[in-house]
Amino acid sequence: MRTHLALALLSLVLLAGCRTPAPAAASASAEPAMTLRVATFNTSLYDETHGGLIERLDQGDDDARKIAATLQAMRPDVVLLNEFDYDAAGLAADLFQSRYLGVSQDGGEPIRYPYRYLAEVNTGVPSGLDLDGDGRVGGEGRFHGNDAWGYGLHPGQYGMLVLSMHPIDAGAARSFRLLRWSAMPGARQPMRPDTGKPFYPPAIWEQLRLSSKSHWDLPIDTPLGRIHLLAAHPTPPVFDGPERRNAARNHDEIRLWAEYLSPGDKPWLCDDAGRCGGLPAGERFVIVGDYNADPADGGSLPGTIQQLLEHPRVLRYATPRSEGAVEAGQRTGGGNTGHRSAPAHDTASFGPRNGNYRVDYVLPSVGLPVKASGVFWPREGERGHAWLQATDHRLVWVDLDAGG
Repeated sequence: MRTHLALALLSLVLLAGCRTPAPAAASASAEPAMTLRVATFNTSLYDETHGGLIERLDQGDDDARKIAATLQAMRPDVVLLNEFDYDAAGLAADLFQSRYLGVSQDGGEPIRYPYRYLAEVNTGVPSGLDLDGDGRVGGEGRFHGNDAWGYGLHPGQYGMLVLSMHPIDAGAARSFRLLRWSAMPGARQPMRPDTGKPFYPPAIWEQLRLSSKSHWDLPIDTPLGRIHLLAAHPTPPVFDGPERRNAARNHDEIRLWAEYLSPGDKPWLCDDAGRCGGLPAGERFVIVGDYNADPADGGSLPGTIQQLLEHPRVLRYATPRSEGAVEAGQRTGGGNTGHRSAPAHDTASFGPRNGNYRVDYVLPSVGLPVKASGVFWPREGERGHAWLQATDHRLVWVDLDAGG
C-alpha cells in the first residue's frame, strides 16, 4: 500500500511539471515537459509617471490581466518582457507575479516564475547633454525624453524584465548599458544631409551611449544546458529628422549583437563591469526582443535586421507565423499596402495608417533543435483575441527540444 501511494504521489509531481496545452489560436500544439519554450513579448506595461506602473498594478489593471492571460495560455519557460517599467526594488515585478500571473485570468491556469532578472536601463535617465540639438538641455515631457540617454519620460520607462522557470546566473550576466556608440568601429554616426557634417558635436558623440535601453547576456541553466539569452530593445528607427539619427542607432544597436557573435578580438566591446570581448564560439544562445526592424518594410535602414537573421551563428528555421496576422492584415487594408514581408510573419500592429510589421524576434543559435514556433495572434472570435487590446505587439515563441 505504501509503495502504491508513493507511486501515485510521484505521478502527481510529474503531471504538475507538464506544460498546459496552448490554445488553438496559437497555431501549434503544446509540447510536453521536455520542450523548452522561449518567448519575447512587448507588453506595453509602462506609465508616463515614475511609479505609475506600480500604482496601476496595485489598484488592478485590465491590460496587465490580458498580458497575464496570454502568458498563462502560452506558458513560456523563459520570456523577455519589453516595455515593463523598471523600479530598483522590483515592486512592479512582484505585483505582476503575485496578483496577475499567480491568479487565474480568464479561466487560465496560474503560473509562477521562480527566477527573474531586471536591471537599470538608459530610458529616461538624464544625460545632461543637448542630444536633440534644440539648444537646451532637458526640460519637461518630450524635451526631457529627447535629452535622456534613451527616450523616456522618467528613468526606467520602457524597461525590460526576464522571467524564467530555470536558474539565471546573475553573477555571470553581462550588461552593455554604458557602452559608448563611438567605441564601435565604423559606427553609423548621424550626418546632417544639408551640410555633410556630424549631427552630434564631438563632445556629445564621444559620450553618447549606444543602447537605448540595455543589452543583456543572461546565462540560463536549462534542460538543454547553459543557454545565453541575448535580450535587447533597440530604439524605433523613426521620430527623428533628415539625419536619421534614430535609424542609425537602431542599426548599430542590432549590429552590437552581430559583433558580439562574430569571431576576432573585440577590445572595444566592454560590458558595464569592464569585461571585454564577445561570446565565445561554441556557446549557445537565443536572441530575443523587440528590435523595431522589419526585414523588408518600415523605417529601418536597409539590411538592419539581416545582420542577425543572416549571421552564421544564427539558426535558419521556419519563420514564426499566425493566421491571425493574415486576417489582421486584410482588415488593416491601406496600412499594409505595398508591404513586402509576408503578413503571416507580422508580430505587431501599428494601426490602419502604418500597418503591421515583423519586429519581434526569437532567434536560436545554430545547433539548437527547434520543434515548433509561432506568434500568438488569435483570429477574431477565437479565445484570446480580446487580450490583444493590451499591447500593439504579439508574443513570439519558439519550442526547443530538450529531450536530448
